[in-house]
Amino acid sequence: MPVPKKFDRRPPERDPTRINERIRVPEVRLIGEDGNQIGVVKTDEALRYAQERDLDLVEVAPDARPPVCRVLDYSKYKYEQAQKQKAARKHQQQITIREIKFRPKIAQNDYDTKKGHVRRFLLGKDKVKITIMFRGREVTHPERGTALLDRLADELSDIGVVEQSPLQDGRNMTMMLAPSKAVLAAEKPDGGEKPSDAKATDGDTAAGGTKPRTSNGIDGRPADVAAQQPAAQRSSASADAA
Repeated sequence: MPVPKKFDRRPPERDPTRINERIRVPEVRLIGEDGNQIGVVKTDEALRYAQERDLDLVEVAPDARPPVCRVLDYSKYKYEQAQKQKAARKHQQQITIREIKFRPKIAQNDYDTKKGHVRRFLLGKDKVKITIMFRGREVTHPERGTALLDRLADELSDIGVVEQSPLQDGRNMTMMLAPSKAVLAAEKPDGGEKPSDAKATDGDTAAGGTKPRTSNGIDGRPADVAAQQPAAQRSSASADAA
């Protein structure tokens, strides 16, 4: 279990890239700020060359003999590398591999149900591993499994492609289906909510709405409104009505 950051007392990781005075080798192969190779020079001369241009001496190939160093702005270099990694992660698409298992003598209803699951996984841009499980003497008839897998691939050819042809391994036969290019290029539809129906106003009955409230109180007003009046006003209203 990872240690929470606020309780982690270990020192922060140090940047492994060696720059400027951290380069301890006697000589390096120097590349200028314009990308042109200067040649093999002493490390002190290379560091002086970088300092004269207000730049850093950065070791870019430490395993080379001698190590390759480049003159550049290290802060800007780190920022550009971080942006490239961020862009690469943004465009990287993660695909999950699902698995659906069939039997050679599967019933039609079960076949349709599992085919629906495979279709749903492919539309969700996931790869699907189809496994045919043989039992007993069924393994002596692998052509039944091959026919079932070919039928499934043919019925799902509009959204999936066969990435791995049927391959038998012991008592199992597997096939890999991957989403087609059209599915991968399509965007998932937005799940917007349906607009709410308009409410019926007092005195008007909307289509499929509620009827206006009937009056049970005094002077044709609702009972709850009449109940809020003072007792004197209610008695006078009753006398007038009589």
